[in-house]
Amino acid sequence: MNPQYTYFLILGASFIGPLALSFDKKVAFYTKWKYLLPAIIVPALLYIVWDMYFTKQGVWWFNEKYISGIHIGNLPIEEVLFFFVVPYCCVFIYECIRCYFPQLKNKNWANLALKIIAIACLFTGIVFYDRYYTSWTFLFTAIFIAAIYLLRSFFTRFDAVSFFVSFLITLIPFLVVNGFLTAMPVVLYNNAENMNFRITTIPFEDTFYGMLLMMMNVSIYERFMKRK
Repeated sequence: MNPQYTYFLILGASFIGPLALSFDKKVAFYTKWKYLLPAIIVPALLYIVWDMYFTKQGVWWFNEKYISGIHIGNLPIEEVLFFFVVPYCCVFIYECIRCYFPQLKNKNWANLALKIIAIACLFTGIVFYDRYYTSWTFLFTAIFIAAIYLLRSFFTRFDAVSFFVSFLITLIPFLVVNGFLTAMPVVLYNNAENMNFRITTIPFEDTFYGMLLMMMNVSIYERFMKRK
């Protein structure tokens, strides 16, 4: 097998299961794609710009051995697709949790935990202000969590406990997929721009980078979603 298709294959393997299960009768995720579209596109555009800037600044870069060579700007096309494939899978898991466990909503502990995370992220972002990946990731996460609670009229349907449960579940495939990307490695990081603390081969910041992306996807999805 040509190793240049590695990133594509990782994305495809991640996507095929959630796509096939989208036609499950109880969840019927395919009927909700119209609500999913803006929830994926808006964060994807923001993340692509962020990714392009960090690639330009040398915060991270890509191993040419494992990518197709097709680029959009300075990003491999696989990296652009990442911001569509991963959110689809994450929101699918979230919607499964909402459908199969409808009692999981409006839990005070989850709201409190999310606010504590925001404070911790703000503190971390300030302390590591001189490291691009650390500071941007934690500050953006803190700002977005604050926005969810300060703009409750817009994010009125965001449910913290359903988000938390879904996020914890997504951490399992996240660690597997990101483990492949960072172990081979497909993506390489400049450790001067992060805390240089890793979960196996995965930079610690990646967890919150993914958490923020999923939080944006879910909160926008819920904004458009019409539940009974």
